Amino acid sequence: MTQTQPRPGETTSRRQQVASTASAARISLGRVFRADGGNYFLLLGTTLFLVIFGVVMVLSSSSVDSMLANQGAFGGAGKQLMFAAIGIPIMLIASRMPPTFWRRMALPALAVGAGLQLLVVATPLGAQDGGNQNWLPIGGFQLQPSEIIKVALVVWLGSILWAKRNRLGEPKQTLVPIFLIGGGAIGLVLVGNDLGTVIILGGILIGALFFAGMKLRFIFIPVVLGSIVAVIFAATSESRLRRLTSFFNASNCSDVHNDCWQTINGNYALADGGIFGVGLGNSKGKWQWVPAADNDFIFSIIGEELGLIGAIVVLALFVLLAISFIRIMRQAPDLFSRVVTGAVLVWVIGQACVNIGVVLGVFPVLGVPLPLVSAGGTALLSTLFAIGIVLSFARGGYRPLAAEPVQPR
Repeated sequence: MTQTQPRPGETTSRRQQVASTASAARISLGRVFRADGGNYFLLLGTTLFLVIFGVVMVLSSSSVDSMLANQGAFGGAGKQLMFAAIGIPIMLIASRMPPTFWRRMALPALAVGAGLQLLVVATPLGAQDGGNQNWLPIGGFQLQPSEIIKVALVVWLGSILWAKRNRLGEPKQTLVPIFLIGGGAIGLVLVGNDLGTVIILGGILIGALFFAGMKLRFIFIPVVLGSIVAVIFAATSESRLRRLTSFFNASNCSDVHNDCWQTINGNYALADGGIFGVGLGNSKGKWQWVPAADNDFIFSIIGEELGLIGAIVVLALFVLLAISFIRIMRQAPDLFSRVVTGAVLVWVIGQACVNIGVVLGVFPVLGVPLPLVSAGGTALLSTLFAIGIVLSFARGGYRPLAAEPVQPR
């Protein structure tokens, strides 16, 4: 039986075709990694490192409370790991969405967040903890609608400021709708007595106006009015007034078992860590000495177990996170991506500064968690989602929003 011999040019032609296909695949893959390189991977890598570090620290800081609650030593860390496993894919999916998608979803998302927050503060469904009514129990978990409002507000501010980019010098055209809708959403959180979250939301709003290029004299008045409202709100609450009094008279605080307990024992934990720390898992503060050791005061446990070196590493990671946000913002091709990135920068880095400042005694206790590190499912998911939106701007192939025709005045 005779075999058919290949024609003289046939083998060469097939080899050239295969080589051409492989070369095209390498070039395509190379373009993907070059396009998504630099700022994209800097932000992604720093975020993932902080999330993994946070799961480890939540495991260490929550082990005692989890055992006392009959959840086992890994109860708190298990929940945090589960939310991280959900949040990271959400972040990666969000990083692939186009800007037009975020614009369409901005207002509906803000409406959903405000509606859920209204259920919290205006119906018996809302749950209260530490004087704050800011949770909505669903099954065995507690949803925090104010975190949904954070993400929605960031994208909505970017959308409306982009739409009104030609009228930023007209306060009535820009500030009135922003403070009616955005301020109304923030007001719902204020009704729930969560002053710490309100301060972060207010910072997001002011930061968005600043990065949009709004004149400072237009921003100054809302800042002053917001500060007055915050002071009045704090003064009308007995528990917050005691916190402020103990903060300004920390050296003469008489009620060390109540108002000063958390701050004093947080300072003791930091001091006990020294330079190198007492070792991972060896904290004494987590044994019921530091309240909210896995949440608001997790930085004190980090300082105790990992020492000054560990605390500096955490600070350096947030500095690196800020640098990645700034680099993405500087390369933003349109106002929408610049404002959203700047607002997320104010949110994440500002909240980290407030949390660490509270632990160090720079600010009074506000009940604000450390982003990406502290325990809290809704907070972790919302932060990862917001970072995913910023990653979508840093990703290669980002197409700026097309300019719309300017409406006649």
